[in-house]
Amino acid sequence: MMKFTKQNFIFLLGGIIIYVVDIGVDFWVASKYFCQGQYSWSILILCFRGLSLLITQIFSYEWFKNDWECIDTGKMKWIFLVHLFQCGIFIRYWFALKYGYQAAFKQKSSGDASETDSPNLLEKQAVDVVTDINMLRVFKTFLETTPQLCVQIYILMEYGKSNFSQYVAIIMSFCGISFSAVDYQISLRKSLPDKDEFPVLSKVVYLFYKLLTITSWILSITLITLLSVRSSVILLILLWICGFTWTVKQHTTFCKSKKMEYLYRTVVGIILIFTFFNIKGRKTKVCISIYYATHTVVTLGILFVYLFWKPSIIKEISFTIVSILSILSLVLGIIFLVVYYRRFHPTAYCRPQACSDEVDGEAGHKDRVKICRFQNFIMQ
Repeated sequence: MMKFTKQNFIFLLGGIIIYVVDIGVDFWVASKYFCQGQYSWSILILCFRGLSLLITQIFSYEWFKNDWECIDTGKMKWIFLVHLFQCGIFIRYWFALKYGYQAAFKQKSSGDASETDSPNLLEKQAVDVVTDINMLRVFKTFLETTPQLCVQIYILMEYGKSNFSQYVAIIMSFCGISFSAVDYQISLRKSLPDKDEFPVLSKVVYLFYKLLTITSWILSITLITLLSVRSSVILLILLWICGFTWTVKQHTTFCKSKKMEYLYRTVVGIILIFTFFNIKGRKTKVCISIYYATHTVVTLGILFVYLFWKPSIIKEISFTIVSILSILSLVLGIIFLVVYYRRFHPTAYCRPQACSDEVDGEAGHKDRVKICRFQNFIMQ
């Protein structure tokens, strides 16, 4: 496991600031639409926010229950109330700041740390809580940020009217996707045994691979939505069914209860609409090839539909720009994907026996739960 450094702590602070600003931007954009009489867009933006918030709170509370099985029920009642008021993520950020500060600063300035506050334990605690936050941010990214980005670009292209708040929302969405993708991969490297360090060049390649392929797909979805909203909804539902079915066939074991496991599979199905994730940590050369080949065919198919169905739109400069960006970002994204998998992709995943090597007792049990949870989460 890598160290939790001062740089990691600074990035954690940055993540908190972005999270709070993102909330403010969502309500700002929604209020702008509401004041302009565009109530449907305002409600849609808030619905994406509400859906992602609800689901992340459910998972956050379940993880607290799993990790704090031996804690008194009174404490869990307070945790439940905080999550009921949709503020569970702030508890997690509090623990992350607490353990992260101790791991990055306190243990280096204090030479009389007790056995319970040993450097390894402090860093393990810091990495675990940050990992959980980044897992929740992955959910938030694809339940809220990415769909909101599709809506914002659609409004921009369909009505041609733009304001400052729209551009801020689009920029914040891209920032959210970028930070979520990289932070998730960093957490994966930190949390699982036998993972090599994630160097800067590897982060850059991974970032561009994810960002470019997701950008291309978002633009493609926007184009088909402009053509027909019904066709776009049908396409997304079909893709979700495919992703959900594939997840079920993988026999995922991420959650302890059946209901939570199906909720998890539902969320993963939504994630798979926008980007590929290896949900079982197995070799996926064939699956990822099929996935992006399908995206390529659909993207080209949408452009051909425009060519024969609405040739007049092709002459518009906005359509030309979006089409070029969609194809160019897809090609570049696949190039970065190939480079990443050939040069930077880790070959070792968490082994089950790593959990059995932990010491006995409450701390050892917690470590086993944490490692196994991330071992069963979507991997890349």
